[in-house]
Amino acid sequence: MADPASTHASTPEGATAVLVFADGHVAYGRGFGATGEAVGELCFNTSMTGYQEVMTDPSYAGQVVCFTFPHIGNVGTNSEDVEGAVDSALGCVVREDVTDPSNFRSMGDFPEWMKAKGKIGIAGLDTRALTRRIRIQGAPNVVIAHNPDGQFDIDALVAKAAAWSGLEGLDLAKDVSREISEGWTGGHWMLGSGYDEPGADGRPHVVAMDFGAKDNIFRNLVRAGAKVTVVPAEASYDEIMALKPDGVFLSNGPGDPAATGVYAVPVIKALLDADVPLFGICLGHQMLALAAGAKTAKMFQGHRGANHPVQRVGGIWGETEGLVEITSMNHGFAVDGETLPEGVIETHKSLFDGTNCGIAITGKKAFGVQYHPEASPGPMDSFYLFEKFVGELG
Repeated sequence: MADPASTHASTPEGATAVLVFADGHVAYGRGFGATGEAVGELCFNTSMTGYQEVMTDPSYAGQVVCFTFPHIGNVGTNSEDVEGAVDSALGCVVREDVTDPSNFRSMGDFPEWMKAKGKIGIAGLDTRALTRRIRIQGAPNVVIAHNPDGQFDIDALVAKAAAWSGLEGLDLAKDVSREISEGWTGGHWMLGSGYDEPGADGRPHVVAMDFGAKDNIFRNLVRAGAKVTVVPAEASYDEIMALKPDGVFLSNGPGDPAATGVYAVPVIKALLDADVPLFGICLGHQMLALAAGAKTAKMFQGHRGANHPVQRVGGIWGETEGLVEITSMNHGFAVDGETLPEGVIETHKSLFDGTNCGIAITGKKAFGVQYHPEASPGPMDSFYLFEKFVGELG
């Protein structure tokens, strides 16, 4: 269903879901998944595959995902492609109605999976038009609502969207993090056998701070040769050091890095002072930059997709200097490259808009990247980062 010209037109025939913007704009469609309503930020993702991974990535907490690829749900869902067990995306917007799945790995269809997970879906919207709106006006606050009866109090939903404070200044990491420390055992996935569980004997020990981590990050650390223990986002320096880490990993996660950094950055600074090797991804990269003295900022529309070209820069890569990696990204905040202090090198930059995508701290075994190397869009363009980190711990 196309967006209506009037912001408060009567519900079109057959509409069972609505997307309401804080400015009063209303888009009607056909609902699927859970019923009810949720308020958050609308973002778009350009990936052609991996919708289940996107919907279970804790980095999407507080957000509604508009998929630009029209056929979402056609390969169904399964238990192996879940990235996190905690709250993540609130819901999604898709162009075409979800059809029956057609994939040998499918264990269930997407609408029923969305319903079981409490996530709201709306189909029949012009997702490319919504994406263009976000690109021009920035990521808006919205309410997504699904009611099989097609009855909606639009004025109340507009007020709810307008009253939401947004993601800036919001710490969501503590809401999606593990509550207790635990060892990670799952390793590399193989068709027909699933995830293996390699032994941990003799492997360097990586303590991973969970700010809303994707499980595949831990699998890649294990694949690169590490033993992994995952700790909560609010773990203290003393708690981390008591585990005798050879290195510390700083995970991805949702929300504003400056807000999460209130409690996490002092810990990261202490780890830097103790010369503990560090590797950060996405939110972890941003907080490593904050700990080093740089600043972060909210982006106008963010980067979300599996086709983002990133170039190696900084004069540290030898014969691979200038090489371009095809990366997966999911972030609405970024490190301000203009604020990098002396001793912090920009190691990667986006070829879409020139924003910072990586740093390294001179004199330390500490580096981070804005993108998601574990998502393997290249497919193996960025696995070297896990090998670099783990390889320096032995």
